[in-house]
Amino acid sequence: MSDTTDTGRYLRLTVDLVVEVMDVGALQAAALAEIRDPETELEQDERQEQIDLVNTDDTGAAALQWLIEPDHVLGLVEHLSDIEPREAMLGVEPSDGVLEDEGDEDDHHDHDGHQH
Repeated sequence: MSDTTDTGRYLRLTVDLVVEVMDVGALQAAALAEIRDPETELEQDERQEQIDLVNTDDTGAAALQWLIEPDHVLGLVEHLSDIEPREAMLGVEPSDGVLEDEGDEDDHHDHDGHQH
C-alpha cells in the first residue's frame, strides 16, 4: 500500500493584495500595541528592535506585517478538507498602488476562465 506522502502533490498559492494606508500613524500605533503586549513572546531587546523598525518605517509595511495573523492567511484554505497547509511566508512591501502584471493573462484566470 502506498503512503499518501509518496503520491501527494504540492501547490503554491500566490496572492497579491494592494491596500491603501489611510492613516500610517494609526496603523503604527496598533502594531506597537501588539508588540508591547506582554502576551507577545519577545525578549526585551527584540521587542525594542521591532518597535524601532515600526517607528522608522513611514510606509506602514512593518506595522501591517505585525498585524496580519497567520490564521488569517490560513483561512483562505481552512474550509478545504482535502489539503493540509505545509508552509507559509508573508511579505509586506511598499507598492505604487496597482498590481503588476508580470505573467501571462491566463495566470489571472481561475479554472472557469473568470478573472480575479
